[in-house]
Amino acid sequence: MDIKNIANRIEMWNMWEDVHVRNTNRDLLIHDFVHDSWERSKNYNVDPYMQFNTVLLSKEQLEQRIRDNQHLFDIAVPTMEDLDNISRDSGFCIVLADKDGVLLKLIGSPKDLRFTSVGNFVEGAIWSEEIMGTNAVGTVLAIDEPIHIFAYEHFCKCACLSTCSAAPIHDEDRNIIGVLNLTGPYKNVNPHTLGMVMAAVRAIERKLELNKAYNEVKLANLEKEAIMESILEGLIAISRTGQIVQMNKQAFDILEIEPNNIVSNFKDFIPPDNTYIKEILKLDKPVYGETVSLKTFTGKTKKFIMNVTPLKKEENINGYVIILHEMHNVVRKIIRPRNIITFDTLIGASTNYIAAVEQAKMASQTASTILLTGESGVGKDLFAQAIHNNGSRRKETFFALNCGALPRELISSELFGYEEGAFTGARKGGNPGKFELADKGTLFLDEIGEMPLDLQASLLRVLEERTVIRLGGREVIPVDVRIICATNKDLNEAMKQHNFRQDLYFRIGVITINIPSLRERKSDIPLLTEYFIKNISLKLGKTITKIDPKVMDIFINHDWPGNIRELSNVIERSINMAQGNTITSDLLPPALIKPAYVDNIPMWEKSPTKDNMEEQLIRNYMVKFNNNKTEVAKALNISRSCLYRRMERYNINV
Repeated sequence: MDIKNIANRIEMWNMWEDVHVRNTNRDLLIHDFVHDSWERSKNYNVDPYMQFNTVLLSKEQLEQRIRDNQHLFDIAVPTMEDLDNISRDSGFCIVLADKDGVLLKLIGSPKDLRFTSVGNFVEGAIWSEEIMGTNAVGTVLAIDEPIHIFAYEHFCKCACLSTCSAAPIHDEDRNIIGVLNLTGPYKNVNPHTLGMVMAAVRAIERKLELNKAYNEVKLANLEKEAIMESILEGLIAISRTGQIVQMNKQAFDILEIEPNNIVSNFKDFIPPDNTYIKEILKLDKPVYGETVSLKTFTGKTKKFIMNVTPLKKEENINGYVIILHEMHNVVRKIIRPRNIITFDTLIGASTNYIAAVEQAKMASQTASTILLTGESGVGKDLFAQAIHNNGSRRKETFFALNCGALPRELISSELFGYEEGAFTGARKGGNPGKFELADKGTLFLDEIGEMPLDLQASLLRVLEERTVIRLGGREVIPVDVRIICATNKDLNEAMKQHNFRQDLYFRIGVITINIPSLRERKSDIPLLTEYFIKNISLKLGKTITKIDPKVMDIFINHDWPGNIRELSNVIERSINMAQGNTITSDLLPPALIKPAYVDNIPMWEKSPTKDNMEEQLIRNYMVKFNNNKTEVAKALNISRSCLYRRMERYNINV
């Protein structure tokens, strides 16, 4: 350091002494805010002769303080670097402090930083008025105004060789969040430094405002995107001309669009001949629940339930919000069976019944059509549901259509659907048929033998081509449906009478399963009786705990032309009429009690249970058939060798 600089320093130290100790420089102009700050500094008991700032944060504490002010730090530092480029070689350092006076960042040349470090004006030091008295950083925080502090105006002598210009940095609510300061040797004082600082602070505050606005917009977009993605249906926002503005992930998935593919207009998904959708997109009112066909990005045609809501601004339509529900998903949610029928819920232990169940289990694992045969009331519909619920389509829709319960004019529209205007009274927009509704699932066609011949040809075409055409329509709609048919008719005889198509029979009867009648599985009657009593009593709110042994004898000896359905109805009637907790023979329908019922068949010695019912059934039949084992085995539908083994097991000696 040369002699001149030493002399200048001594001169400024003396001037500081004149101002703060000897009070001899009365001709100097000192601003009121400086005098006020001096008074506060005295009240804080600040030592004006301290050689340097002794209150510094540790490295870890400083890093944490920067993290606490990261938003300000990230925005202010680039502006400080720009200001440093402008003021380079001016001898000044650019300083950022937080709202507590902690110096977070200093930018300057090595020479300039060495100058500021003399009094510990360094990163991590706290330069509030409470600690260092009057100084640009601390006083700005105290009065919330841009200021200039020159040399001797500093309260502490260790800072009197510097000149500082500082301004407060505010957030959007005008709260002080920091201070920007230019500091350097007092001989470099310049009237423009305060203006430069104030301009830089305005730039920082503007960036803070813009950043907040950007973050708010970004957050709003994230919220909007989160809302869109939380919607399980496909959501598409389009402009008035059909340009796609936004789509959620579900819309990409159901329209089979890969993320890297670009689609620009919703009209690309509308089949060329489908003017109905185009008309919907011209309306100025919401449209809900319309069934439409759309092309996917891969060229497939899929059915959707579509809702359209116009986006209006001052009565002008700017666009539309479209929500697409996949048809088969909507149907699956709406059409839910009340009771889930599985093979475990089917009641029966007889050999022929178990054989039918095992065949059905194996068939459920295939995609082939199944024909269920058997008398009315044997439970063909339950078998169909069990097959569906045991197969790969168990999570999809199960639809049933009774071909014998509908007029022939309605069967076609029920199966294949119809387009708008197909006939008088046709629903606007048309209506999907059971094949479309059951897409991906199972369609159960009960009483298939009652279907008219002309519709049998249409059904055969659908089964072979796996497509349907609605009545009055031209669009070929692909369908993926598992078909299960059922009949109580002899279809071989129906074919001989030319009432059933032979080609359709071979198509639906790939796997044929015959369900035995109740009279062919009488050993299951006690099991079924117990099941129906328990469930029907619960449904009717009655308590039935016993059944008269005579009633069980009647049940065993009845032929049950109505099969399981008849048995269920008889038990329900008896429970309704029962006064106590026991079902007795007087509660049974008169037609069930044959006049010749004596027949030398004894009443059961005790109420049947799962453990003794087979034994009592064999003893009963041995009496009925005069110990003719062949007839007994035939009646029980078991082999003679099996009968011998069971007689030996129950110690029945004849």
